[in-house]
Amino acid sequence: MSKFADNMIRKDAWTGLMMGNHALVRAMIESGVMVASAYPGSPTPEIAAAIEIIPEEQRPLHFEWSTNEKVATETAFGASINGHLSVVFFKSVGLNVALDSAVQLSMLDCTGGLVVIIGDDPGANSSQNEQDNRYTGRMMMMPIFEPGTPGETYSMFMEAAELSKKLKLPVLFRMTTHVCHARELIDFGAIPDYEYDWTPRFHAEGLEYWPITAAVFPLKRKAFAKLAAVEKHGLTSPSNRVFSPNGSEPVKGRRLGVITHSIPAYSVLECLDLSGSSIDVLKLGITFPLCEELVLNFLREHDEVFILEELDRIIEHEIKAMAFDNGITTKILARPDVEHLMHEFVPERVWELFSGFWPECFAPKPPRNAAVEDVSPRLAQMCPGCGHRSAFFAIRELIDEEFPTTITVADIGCHSLGSMKPYEMGSVLLCMGHSNGTAGGMAIGNDSRKVVCFIGDSTFFHAGLPGIINNILYDRNVTLVILENYTTAMTGHQPHAATGEIGDKIKIVDVLEALGVKFLRSVDAYMQDKLKDHMRDAMNHDGFGIVIAKHPCMLKFIRDKRKRAAATKDAQAVNR
Repeated sequence: MSKFADNMIRKDAWTGLMMGNHALVRAMIESGVMVASAYPGSPTPEIAAAIEIIPEEQRPLHFEWSTNEKVATETAFGASINGHLSVVFFKSVGLNVALDSAVQLSMLDCTGGLVVIIGDDPGANSSQNEQDNRYTGRMMMMPIFEPGTPGETYSMFMEAAELSKKLKLPVLFRMTTHVCHARELIDFGAIPDYEYDWTPRFHAEGLEYWPITAAVFPLKRKAFAKLAAVEKHGLTSPSNRVFSPNGSEPVKGRRLGVITHSIPAYSVLECLDLSGSSIDVLKLGITFPLCEELVLNFLREHDEVFILEELDRIIEHEIKAMAFDNGITTKILARPDVEHLMHEFVPERVWELFSGFWPECFAPKPPRNAAVEDVSPRLAQMCPGCGHRSAFFAIRELIDEEFPTTITVADIGCHSLGSMKPYEMGSVLLCMGHSNGTAGGMAIGNDSRKVVCFIGDSTFFHAGLPGIINNILYDRNVTLVILENYTTAMTGHQPHAATGEIGDKIKIVDVLEALGVKFLRSVDAYMQDKLKDHMRDAMNHDGFGIVIAKHPCMLKFIRDKRKRAAATKDAQAVNR
C-alpha cells in the first residue's frame, strides 16, 4: 500500500502537506462517514482518487461511482435515512442533475447525517458556466459551509458532518476550484474507534418521508426550525471568524470593515498584510443561513463595511436587508459593476477594487506594462492517437463532400473539443446528454438539412438515454454518433456501466437493440472508410440512425498496458 494510503487511514494524529480534495477524505474518515457516492466532474475527482487508493478491504467506508449525480444523491440519502453518515460529491453543474431529488431533502430527517459536496467553478476553469450554487443551497433550504483553504476544508467538513448528524439535516459543502486543488500543511487528528454498524435503522411514522401536497407544510416548518438552529450555531461557530491583522484603529476617523467568505477572504488578508491598514474582516464560513446577530454586531461596530463575495450578489443583498430592517446606519459598500460579478478574486484584483473606495489604505497601482509580444494561442486538443480524432476527420470529410449543409450538435466529454478547428463538429453545446433532445428539436419540420449529434459512452448512461428514447419514439430524422472509448476520459478515466470495471458490463449495443433502434452500426473509429460508409447510410436513412465509433482511450490503454506489464514482471520475480 502507498505511503499516501497509509496516511489516509493511520489511526494516530499526524501533520502533512495535503490538497483540499484529499484533506476532505481524511476528514470523512475521522468523522465516521460510512457511505460515499459520486459522479466524476472537475474540480472534485481527486476526492474519489484519494478514496480509491486505499485498498478496498482496508477502506473504512463504502464508495461507489453512480450513473449520474441524481442517482448518487439518492444513494447517499438512502444510506443516511438508514442511519449511516453519508456524503455525495460532484461538480457545480452536477447539482442541476441532482436537484429534482436534492430539493426535497431538507424537509426529511437524514438520520445518519448527509453532506452534499460540490465543486463550484468561479472563472469557468472547466465548466460551461460560473453558476453560483449558493442560490441553489438557499432554494434547497440546506445550510452552506464554504472553506477557503485545505485546512478549513478539513475542519469545516467535520463541523458540517457533526451538525448534520445532530439536526438530521443535509448540509451543502461548497468548495471552489482553487480550494479543491490548493495545498496546505495540515494538522490531522486521530481516527476515533468507530463501530461501523450496518444495521438498517430506517423508521417512518405516517408521512414523514412523503413531501407531497398537504404533507409538505409540517415538513417545511420543521426544516425552518432546523435552519434557525443552524443560525444560532453560527454565532459561536469557529467557521465564522473576525480577523484584525493590523489592529482596529479608525482610518481618518472611520472604522472600516469587510464582510467576505472563502478564498476572497484570504485575498483581502493578503492585501491588508501589504497595506498595513487597520481594517477588520468578518470571514463567514457558514454563508447560509447568515447569523444575523453576528452580522449586525459587526455592522454596528464600523462606519463603513465593504461586502466582498465571489460571483453573485447574494450575501450583499441579504446583509443590506438586515441593515435596513434594523435601522443600521453603517455605510455599506459593494462591487460597482458587472465585471466584478465574474471571475475569481485574487489579491491583485481585490487591491484594485478597494483602491477605488479606500485609496488612503490601498493606493492605486499603475497598470502593468503590456507584454512585449503576444504568446501564440494554443487551443485545447484531443490526445495523440485518440479515436475521436479519427472519427471526426472521417465524418468531417464526408459532410464536406456530400452533406455540406449538415447541422452538428455536440455533447459534454473529450469529444466536445471536436467543435474546434480543424474538425468544427458540434456547433451547439448545453450540458450532459442534451445532444439528442436538441438534435431532435432541430429535425422537426426540417426537410432540407441533415442533423448529426454526438455523445460519449459515459454520458450515454448518465443523461443520454431519455433523449435517445425520444428520438426512437418519434423516429426523428437524426443521425447519432456514439463515441465509445470505454472510460470516462475527460475527468480522469473513471469507470461507467459499460467498462466492466464495476458490476456486470452493460453493452451499449444490447441496450440500443432492446430499445428497438432500426438503424444501428458499429465500427472501429480508426477504420475511416468503413465509418464513412456507415455514416452515409445512416444520414440517408429516413428516420433515426445510430453509428457507434469505438476505439479505446489511448491514454488509458497505454497506462493499463504498462500496469499489466509491471504486474507480470513482479509476479515472475516472485515465482523465480
